[in-house]
Amino acid sequence: MPAARESLLDAAFATLERRPWRRVKMSEVAAAAGVSRQTLYNEFGSKEGLARALVRREADAYLRGVERALSGVSGAAAPRERLAAAAVWTVRSAAENPLVRAVLTGCWTERLPTSVRTALPEEPEPLPAPGELIGEARDRAVRLLAGDWPPGAVELPLACEAVARLALSYVVAPAPAADVARMVRTVLA
Repeated sequence: MPAARESLLDAAFATLERRPWRRVKMSEVAAAAGVSRQTLYNEFGSKEGLARALVRREADAYLRGVERALSGVSGAAAPRERLAAAAVWTVRSAAENPLVRAVLTGCWTERLPTSVRTALPEEPEPLPAPGELIGEARDRAVRLLAGDWPPGAVELPLACEAVARLALSYVVAPAPAADVARMVRTVLA
């Protein structure tokens, strides 16, 4: 993503942390990014376009974090530990980022850009629905763990689906992130 676009999205996210989306002004986002309002409109077309790009970026960052958790927990870590790390990432990411939480759960508060929930017919890559995002996380887990999954264990796609949904339950009904890791280890034992 070009640096100017990223800077605009950073400014929009920072502004969203201070006030509800309906009160965020394009001129304020442009000024925070150090560009003209016209530059902002040229890049995103509208406030809704900016919101959609912001939500897409945060959803993509969440999925990259899932991949890091699945592959970055000491390369030799057991698949169960890597799945636990991905579950912890999901819970922490949703707790720290209201856009990730909204995309994962489908629960959009009045502080967030609610217009992004409706797909646009001309949109090349619509935003994922909650089931689609958690399904994408599951599919990435299956792909990254396929060569390491122990024979005789529960079927890998089923285990990844169960862990993704377990993590989502901790997002909906918050508990300490360490609890989700312990639960994943227990379920997959």
